[in-house]
Amino acid sequence: MTEPIRIAVVGHTNAGKTSLLRTLTRRVNFGEVSQQPGTTRHVEAVELQVNGRAAVRFFDTPGLEDAVALREHLAAFDDKDLTPPERVRRFLQGPEAHGVFEQEAKVLRALLEVDAAFLVIDAREPVLPKFRAEIELLNACARPVLPVLNFVRDAANREAAWKELLSAYGLHVVVRFDAAAPFVGAERELYRDLATLLRDRRAQLDGVAAFLEAEFASRRRAAATRIAELLVDAAALRRNVSAVEFAIESSRRRLIAALQKAVFDKAQRCAEDLLALYGFREGDADEAPLPLVEGRWTMDFFHPEALKDAGVLLGKGVAVGAAVGVVADLALHGLSLGAGAALGGAIGGAVSQGLGPLGRKLANKLRDVHELTVEDRVLFVIASWQLKLVRALEQRGHAAVDRIATGTTAGSTEATQRPLAELVRAAQPARSHPEWESGARLRWREAPQRQDVVARVAERAVVAIEKLAPAAT
Repeated sequence: MTEPIRIAVVGHTNAGKTSLLRTLTRRVNFGEVSQQPGTTRHVEAVELQVNGRAAVRFFDTPGLEDAVALREHLAAFDDKDLTPPERVRRFLQGPEAHGVFEQEAKVLRALLEVDAAFLVIDAREPVLPKFRAEIELLNACARPVLPVLNFVRDAANREAAWKELLSAYGLHVVVRFDAAAPFVGAERELYRDLATLLRDRRAQLDGVAAFLEAEFASRRRAAATRIAELLVDAAALRRNVSAVEFAIESSRRRLIAALQKAVFDKAQRCAEDLLALYGFREGDADEAPLPLVEGRWTMDFFHPEALKDAGVLLGKGVAVGAAVGVVADLALHGLSLGAGAALGGAIGGAVSQGLGPLGRKLANKLRDVHELTVEDRVLFVIASWQLKLVRALEQRGHAAVDRIATGTTAGSTEATQRPLAELVRAAQPARSHPEWESGARLRWREAPQRQDVVARVAERAVVAIEKLAPAAT
């Protein structure tokens, strides 16, 4: 079995080493991330799993605290024939490695035992002499070193100055990164760059990069499916209320509040599932307010889904419908007599045969019962919020400590709104199927037709995620 590639993560105190590892391994609770210097005091190991096996084993090391003094200490050794790695090993055997230079010794000891090292640099820091000393110490261990410029998204970064310094020490392959908000694809590029330094492990590293790419696509599809489930669930949500009760303001407010809470709870559960899918903690995302649910009660008898379900059987109860048609025409004012008569046949067929959505709607109308459902604009906001959460999660490192902002923004364009509208449109068939609402019954079983609608909505959700502008984090 192929042994995992061993990588030491080294650098100056508070450069973001643990933050980088949280992002690379998706372990939001690994180590301790703090603005206080010297948070990591011991070497800690963490693995990146690929297909259930450890592909890379990282070693998080303490920060180098006094590289200048240690460099001078190594230079004072009498034997001038010692190679740089031999000088390091002699130092590790001496008392200073357990005394004044204890933290530096932990770093160098780890570096001698690995295949390569990531040199994590806070690109916002000025290039000082102590950093030159650190690079010289790391080079003395004779291991491939890949510099990782961290926090390059910060406008105050000194990327050019750092690249100039690294080139002076022969470190020409440099990775741009941001542990708190990594660029999409940055992890894959990191491993591909590392493969140029570890040619004998290139196939293994290419496999890691390919796995991450496939995992990214799979995670996005899973997120799109979860959002599709939510939209179908919310579109199917339906509450019957008598016209008398709905006419009383206090009752109407109570019913609307209950509907709003039901919708919000569904949206929040979806957000929590997305956070877990991307390896984050519950509560990391802001709660986005939904627009006030006014209630959408309509009697859309000619909804394509309702007519499709009832079409085969409609003609069978026309004789019964003739008697009901007059009542329907009076109740649904605004229709011509001819339309009312034709509708009477439809009502008769629906009532006599118990034909699903159409029959239910007609029966409720005749009983003076309203059906309270969720407006399309609410579905639009829910979709926008969840999609932006996915985009934010895709660009968020596991070291980030700020809550994720997911609220709707004023910068939406037609290009981003059109995919959202298509999402809501694709979920419309669920309006004719209140039985599709998950949790509506104790023994709920997903219908095959619902699965088909979810799949179609999910396809559009993937497209919508791709078209959304990168989310600010």
